[in-house]
Amino acid sequence: MAQFHPLTITDIHHTIRDAVVLTLRPQDPAAFTFTQGQYLTFRQDFDGTELRRNYSICAGLDDGVLQVGIKKVEGGAFSTFANERLQVGDTLHAMPPMGKFHTQIEPAKAKAYVGFAGGSGITPVLSILKTVLHREPGSTFTLVYANRAVNTIMFREELEDLKNRYMGRLTIIHVLEAGQDMDLFSGRVDQEKCALLFKHWIDIKSVDMAFICGPEPMMLGIASALEAHGLTKDQIKFELFGESQQGRLAKQAVSARAESGSGTQATITVDGTTRQFVMPADQSVLEAALANNLDAPFACKAGVCSTCKAKVLEGEYEMLSNHALEDYEVEQGYVLTCQCYPLGDSLVIDYDTH
Repeated sequence: MAQFHPLTITDIHHTIRDAVVLTLRPQDPAAFTFTQGQYLTFRQDFDGTELRRNYSICAGLDDGVLQVGIKKVEGGAFSTFANERLQVGDTLHAMPPMGKFHTQIEPAKAKAYVGFAGGSGITPVLSILKTVLHREPGSTFTLVYANRAVNTIMFREELEDLKNRYMGRLTIIHVLEAGQDMDLFSGRVDQEKCALLFKHWIDIKSVDMAFICGPEPMMLGIASALEAHGLTKDQIKFELFGESQQGRLAKQAVSARAESGSGTQATITVDGTTRQFVMPADQSVLEAALANNLDAPFACKAGVCSTCKAKVLEGEYEMLSNHALEDYEVEQGYVLTCQCYPLGDSLVIDYDTH
């Protein structure tokens, strides 16, 4: 069962005009011990409809506070609510921190990190960056931060303060769509741009770990460039919030296939409760569980977090999109149930197996 806990807003700070940083005090502090780069899933009711949204923790482990950054999205109910209506003293409800967008901190080692962030993708990278620089005194961090213009750079002043504090260990490269004097720092961060950065500014051969957070096309281009220059998949960490075009197209194919199907006998277990029912082929396992009154956990419904993770014990299935599970987890039969669709006559799913 998804457990939500109350958090009181103790401070609200606008880092840019349309982005807010919320400082939160949990009623149960132990439940909100986080790892750098993790996120919180918030729940809020809007006119009788419950919305769940993920927002990354932007605080470092040694900041002594719990903070998230929320950029206003056009038409976004929760992000607009956070930027325009929330006040100090208000209460939000969130699940404990989740996410695998991090690597182990090793104080005795001197490692080289590179981070790529686009827009609000800076929030988890900032948490990682601050924690690494404080807890690994021999390590260095290079941040490539892409934005439309100077006035859209979240945490600009804080990043400059960090660069001054960790002089020689933190390098920040701002890439803006327009307004830069050098072509290298103008335009979009794609494979070609990465190749130039690796040639002139970043010694990619010395990099131990790379973190990428931003729009999917940008992330895929950067990942390809990193691999082309010698980094392995294990050295590249992604964080993506938002459904991909690939996922939407795949769902259309599932719907078309379901028109000739007869349904699947599903057996789903959540928190020790097992229910059996027939589910249509165009319904995800998560949707089927919720429709049959099982309190299955979920957050993004887009295959980007691992909140809805479960294990397939029997049956054939297709997982349309996966930005959260490791390869070994998929090999063991784990799925993101929001992206898992039946292919055969029966399917047995267990949310309680981890």
